[in-house]
Amino acid sequence: MNVLQGIAAALTPLGLIWTAILLSVATFLHELAHYALARAQGVPVRSFSVGMGPVLLRRMWRGTEWRLSLLPIGGYVEIEGMAPEEGPGGQMRAPTQGFAALPALGKIAVLLAGPLMNLLLALGLMTMLFASQGMPAPDRARIESVNPGSRAEALGLRAGDVITAIDGRDIPDTLQRGGQTQAGWESLRLVLNEAGPHVFTVQRPGPAGVTTRQVRFDWQPTVNGARQLLGIRYGPDVQPVSVPAAFAASVSNTAEAVPQVLRAFGTLFGRFLTLDISRDENVSGPIGTAEIVSRAAALSPWALVQVAIMLNLSLAFFNLIPIPGLDGGRILLVLLGALKGRPLTFAQEQAINFAGFAFVMLLMLFVVVRDVSRFF
Repeated sequence: MNVLQGIAAALTPLGLIWTAILLSVATFLHELAHYALARAQGVPVRSFSVGMGPVLLRRMWRGTEWRLSLLPIGGYVEIEGMAPEEGPGGQMRAPTQGFAALPALGKIAVLLAGPLMNLLLALGLMTMLFASQGMPAPDRARIESVNPGSRAEALGLRAGDVITAIDGRDIPDTLQRGGQTQAGWESLRLVLNEAGPHVFTVQRPGPAGVTTRQVRFDWQPTVNGARQLLGIRYGPDVQPVSVPAAFAASVSNTAEAVPQVLRAFGTLFGRFLTLDISRDENVSGPIGTAEIVSRAAALSPWALVQVAIMLNLSLAFFNLIPIPGLDGGRILLVLLGALKGRPLTFAQEQAINFAGFAFVMLLMLFVVVRDVSRFF
């Protein structure tokens, strides 16, 4: 009962609703892209389901049965020629029509459409976020608040002031700390750990424009064993950007995220193979995802947009992993068939797909178990 109470405390009804909405939209657009590329090449699509499990509503339209299913945890599209079909003797055989009859490039286009749709959705949401909310400048620290009666107030610092240089040196774009690359504005924390005289170059916006001044002070990080506080809360300086600049930054951020995501998935596979269920902040299961969405829903709509961006990027990259059963695995089989000059045999493809599907299911079960284990 304590485990269930812990899970219930981590989630909120609003968070669960938003989790279902975000996952359903991401999955719907993913499957819609598969559908559109198949239909564009003349391949029939038998059914398209929003959600999984028992069908609640169904309607035929343009040769496809559109379904609304009970569980809002994804969806699926049945494209003719992608699954084995029943032969005259009741035996399952390789399909010969529809998707199976497409050339290699046509098959890859259908398979690649889903992950690309999630990637484009993430880029679109990121561009909207940057264009409307601005972009953080890593080489500038903005003071968000000043504690009353603090040393910072005595120095004349105010909320809205922007620190552009420290001790005569510009704040770097990035800095290396603990083996990791971090934003340069965080170097302010390092400076406040150093005793001695310091100088902040501070810009202050006002009705007459931006004024710049030097703030000089002597600093002792500790006095009689007690840690001293300057009395400010600060973060990166957020600056407005144009839509083209926001899009360029979105592409750049996505490219920079690729190695991080690959490392996270690599760590997940390593822990899966060694059955290490210790918590990993970089990869979340369904409960962890719902918990993140619950926290975001309590903050602001823009926090939900950030979560939607990460969900779509994760779906895009995960589906491109060359594991049979995923889009990336199917693309790999198509490429292998093209290199051989003929498709894999039905038995070979079925065996590979079954092994890949089993691996993905076990991996998902592992993620769920690891998700729940932290509540014990």
